[in-house]
Amino acid sequence: MVRIITDTTACLSPEIASRYSIPIVPQVINFGMESFFEGVNMDVDDFLNRLKTSAELPKTAAPAPEFFIKEFQHLVGTGEPIVCIHPSKEISGTVRSATIAAMVFPQLDIRVIDTRLVASPLGTLVQLAAEWAAAGLDADTIVSRVQEMSQRCRIYFLVDTLEYLARGGRIGGAAALLGSVLQIKPILRLHDGKVDQYERERTQKRAIARLKEIVLEQIPRNGDGYMSIMYAGNKAAGQALADELGREIGQPEVPVVSMPPAIIAHGGPGILAVGFFVKNQALAT
Repeated sequence: MVRIITDTTACLSPEIASRYSIPIVPQVINFGMESFFEGVNMDVDDFLNRLKTSAELPKTAAPAPEFFIKEFQHLVGTGEPIVCIHPSKEISGTVRSATIAAMVFPQLDIRVIDTRLVASPLGTLVQLAAEWAAAGLDADTIVSRVQEMSQRCRIYFLVDTLEYLARGGRIGGAAALLGSVLQIKPILRLHDGKVDQYERERTQKRAIARLKEIVLEQIPRNGDGYMSIMYAGNKAAGQALADELGREIGQPEVPVVSMPPAIIAHGGPGILAVGFFVKNQALAT
């Protein structure tokens, strides 16, 4: 059976990871000279509490190749193919670390996928890949399906401030908004693995309203959208958005997922995001 590996940016639930025996490699969070491993000795609450009192913004680092070498070593005896599913190399060095580690095991069939995504849509692909593996699909088919679906993913989000994206170097095409004298609330998106400006509104209320419109204009209504809501420290806002959008598209249970520290470190507290998958014919939009 094909084995699936991912990292903590996938927001994968412990239940799913346990059900399919999916190793989750931790991202690294640095506060000054102190380093923490996401999901090991730092959770979201710990991170947010430290963020409030820290004199400097945290930095992140991709897991070192050694983390992947350890996981690959566990699978040497099985001879099973391994598919590693990770965030965009534009915003994380995780793919590079996994690729370097794979070179240590030339006898293994290891596939490293740069999904160009992050957060819960990445987790959706990981879960689906694990389900396909459990159903007996081969590595070629799983990789092909993950790559095809990743092209159809849309992630739109709001942030309280652009400061975190700017300082972390992840602001991408939204850099043009910096220094603006206007009180604007940009609607951002992850496009081709990078943060980009999609639209802008004058108030948070209007930005949320427009965010809903964008999702409803694009998401399939047949259950294939796999919509999820992501938040950073504002669970009530995330749940409210999930409830409203879920009613509109007939998806009664919309996953509402807390962003992990490695993402909050770059987007800041107050992130509100929607991820989903569009139909094939909408790829060009």
